[in-house]
Amino acid sequence: MALYDSRLNSRPATVVDRAYAALTGAFAAFAAWNDARRTHDALSQLSAHELEDIGLHRGDIDRIARKTF
Repeated sequence: MALYDSRLNSRPATVVDRAYAALTGAFAAFAAWNDARRTHDALSQLSAHELEDIGLHRGDIDRIARKTF
C-alpha cells in the first residue's frame, strides 16, 4: 500500500495565493462583524422581561455580541 505524500506536489505560495488568502480573511472578518452587529441589534430590541426569560440582562448584550465577533 502506497502512501500519498502531499509534499511532493507542493509549491511555494504565489502572490495570487496570498492575495486570495487575504481576501478570504477579510471577507470572513466582515461576516463575523456583521453577525455580531445583527446579534446586538436583535438582543437590543428585546424587553427586559424577554431577556430575563432567556437568562440575560441588558448589560450582557455587549459581551455576547463581542463574543460572536
